[in-house]
Amino acid sequence: MDANNIPALFSSLQIPTNHTSVGLSNLLSSNSQTKALFHHKRLPDHGWTDVQIQRLLFELSVLDTNCEETVKCQLRSSSSASSGNNGGFPHRWTGAGEREGRIYSPLVSQRHSGFGHGIGRSGDVMEAQPKAVGSSALLRLTLRLTLDAVRRGAGLNGNVGKGSQPSGPASFGTLLPVCTGMSMALVLSGLRDRARKMDDAILENTGDGVTCSIPTRNIVLWSRIDQKSCYKAILSAGLKCIVLPTKSHPDTDEVSTDLQALKEALDQYGNNILAVLTTTSCFCPRVPDEVDAVAKMIQTWNSGKGGAGISHVINHAYGLQCQATNKLLNRACTIGRVDAIICSTDKNFLVPVGGALIMSPNSNVIETISKNYPGRASASPMIDLFITLLSMGLDGYKGILNERKRLTRQFRQRLESAANVFGERPLNCPRNTISFGITLDKLVVLDDEHDESENLQQKERNKQITKFGSMLFTRCISGTRIVPPNETKTISGHTFVGFGSSHEGYPHAYMTAACAVGMGEAELNEFFVRLEKSWKDYCSKREKDRKKKKKDNIEKGMSDVAISNKQ
Repeated sequence: MDANNIPALFSSLQIPTNHTSVGLSNLLSSNSQTKALFHHKRLPDHGWTDVQIQRLLFELSVLDTNCEETVKCQLRSSSSASSGNNGGFPHRWTGAGEREGRIYSPLVSQRHSGFGHGIGRSGDVMEAQPKAVGSSALLRLTLRLTLDAVRRGAGLNGNVGKGSQPSGPASFGTLLPVCTGMSMALVLSGLRDRARKMDDAILENTGDGVTCSIPTRNIVLWSRIDQKSCYKAILSAGLKCIVLPTKSHPDTDEVSTDLQALKEALDQYGNNILAVLTTTSCFCPRVPDEVDAVAKMIQTWNSGKGGAGISHVINHAYGLQCQATNKLLNRACTIGRVDAIICSTDKNFLVPVGGALIMSPNSNVIETISKNYPGRASASPMIDLFITLLSMGLDGYKGILNERKRLTRQFRQRLESAANVFGERPLNCPRNTISFGITLDKLVVLDDEHDESENLQQKERNKQITKFGSMLFTRCISGTRIVPPNETKTISGHTFVGFGSSHEGYPHAYMTAACAVGMGEAELNEFFVRLEKSWKDYCSKREKDRKKKKKDNIEKGMSDVAISNKQ
């Protein structure tokens, strides 16, 4: 409704002018907010109301060509028309293509605020659609709001470098409607295509008579972190993964980057390497990779070699909530090479699973990744993110980050107290400020069984340790990880020794728990109440089982003696 025409229209309905002025001021205020959002393309300082957000969503969806009526309603209209009740087609657009954004269920249409065309086109996930200008505008605006959040909220540098000055990690970005693992595969595929073009260009410019071979670029060096999705993402991209070992810190319980192993791998595989994949968000005792040192090492190795060089991809899945890690990214982009940073939308912005933010200091990398996405994409993750960012506002986003930081101190102290009660100790991993752990070395007590091998005893011990994890889950505690020592797991042909700890010889059984963004103080307190109760219940059951087993062994021994005497 045009605000300029409202006074005359309402006057014709005999509504007093002074009443109309009040309502008009509300409309103008709402319009002013929307105008400011599109003009500045920044998060509002304060979150919007649900009504304001819904109004904007419906205004944008009206711009798409499919928004007028669902298929179910159209079928009812057709049935009515065939009965002679209505002879005309009431809508402005008629769709004669195979994909017209048609939605059968009104409930589904409502769930998606009328958006049905998705985002992007077959050649580029960020490209505008002629039939879906509203969806295209929502996507572009969501990206700008997200980058603004990570810059002004999380503290990532978004400055675009001029001349020899480096750009920040949040200088450029794109949104993908898939989770972190699949996004990683798409990023690596895009970097491979980009590397081939750059290497081919170098070959074409080589003078006559000069022999030059094109690098294969089919290897990814991966600093080991025991998360299946990372390893599978590399293989899904059609690449070979070289798993780099980690090292244990002599003065703490930390497991971290083995820079010497990386240097040796760079020298061994050379130009066959497409990228080095590091990680900044991980489960204790693993701590963030030293991405600044890795970035510097890659830049030094690439220096003077020409072509695409070796890329550096950082898995920053849920790291945006950690200020120290974000500073590490800023430093990495300043002193070395960083090509792409992958962040999960659900873990960082509290939306349903299904989206990822890809950032880079290089606009060409982002363009390549966007154009590498096959076909159109679902708009659902972007709508969720758009709604959430507007609902939070900058103050709301900073608020949840600050609350997590405040609770982290409590979480660490409470976990240390719980460990003391259990007769265990907290894992000393100061560089991991999201995931925390305590040892479980005394959780299982096995009676000496001289007839059992050490290997069988270890298996039985690990089995009993994992039962504690099951007990936690049945008591409605989710998210904790119970890691017994010396476990092995084979993923796509590669065997990981010591799986779970990201290290082949980690000496402790342990439990981890995370103080992640979105946790409240009441939830934190209840977690520790349930944890301590579960521990006591487990120990009580353990003692009952030991006594029962001892009794059964005595009875079995007496029975064997009786049988022997009869014989």
